[in-house]
Amino acid sequence: MRVLFYFTEKQWSGCARAILTAARGLSGRGHFVTIACCAGSRLERETQSAGLDLVAIGGSTSTVGGAMDLRRVLRDRFIEVAVVTCERDQLIVASAMRAAERGAVLRRVAPFDSIEHRRSGKIALKLAASGLVYSTEHDVAGAPRAGWRIPAAFAPIGVDATEYENVEPASHTQLESPAHATIIACAYDPSGRYRLATVFRTLALLASRHGNIHLVVFGPGSIDDDLRMHAAALGVSQVVSFLGECGDGRSVMRAAAVGWVVAGADAGAFACLDFMALRVPVISERSALAQHYVADGITGLLLAPGDSSHTASNVAAFLAMSERRVAMGNAGRARVQREFPLSAMLEGFDRAVNAAGDRSRWATA
Repeated sequence: MRVLFYFTEKQWSGCARAILTAARGLSGRGHFVTIACCAGSRLERETQSAGLDLVAIGGSTSTVGGAMDLRRVLRDRFIEVAVVTCERDQLIVASAMRAAERGAVLRRVAPFDSIEHRRSGKIALKLAASGLVYSTEHDVAGAPRAGWRIPAAFAPIGVDATEYENVEPASHTQLESPAHATIIACAYDPSGRYRLATVFRTLALLASRHGNIHLVVFGPGSIDDDLRMHAAALGVSQVVSFLGECGDGRSVMRAAAVGWVVAGADAGAFACLDFMALRVPVISERSALAQHYVADGITGLLLAPGDSSHTASNVAAFLAMSERRVAMGNAGRARVQREFPLSAMLEGFDRAVNAAGDRSRWATA
């Protein structure tokens, strides 16, 4: 199957990682894979490093302009199935598919995200045979039916735990932390701003009694000045480091005694799995996403949302029990291998693109 992944966000994100992971996996399974992404983006660099076919695009192009440019790509590469992640991209690709008189469109949905049918989305459904690829079975059960000609597919986020064996921890110098500090690594993306505020308030309550704690915030958007100002206002800036994007973040995670996940959607899912694959117990506010990936009391600790005083007492007790944390880390590694393997994600995408490649469905578009 000849598959195109079309992604117009320039910033790196969990969604971009999911696209790259799926593209590499499908390529390894014999599909011809092309990634169309923004010129100068990290996804472009990662695509080149992976040796995948690359088309550089402008993320701010108009829908009509993007569709016209993409029409040539579809014809030159004989694309049969395209994968997108948002409504705007779905309209661009569906328009190009219609003009090129070929192909189907799959829209991937992040864990526990929802699909909204706005005007552009409804138009896209009329232009090309379309289907959905969900990240959890829970979401598949509630998938919309009207207008989607290709049955909803399930491709769970997964990782290869064996790839984490030789990850070296970042040094305290790299983490901008004291030499003997207990590191809490906080996986952040912009959707986690309010959840990070709870972390800061919790840290303010803990810092006076647990002077060896140091929080390291990493991920897209984590060097935002507003975050620094918030930490300073709560008097915890001396025990917090803001690192920004750190490659894949695994070396930062490896150095931590505990991983605290405030990122959402794909970024949050990957962060939970990364920490667990590295045998690092996870802390997160209780949510549908966190409960899906983290087994409370077994692989980590799930907390009541926004309750910093209760959170502080729970986290203090958690940090004091080193043997329990080690056991949770080991349980997390086993959970990733058993329930969230990379192979399941790739098998899901493989089934989805093969189903979408059924030309009898294209004719109904």
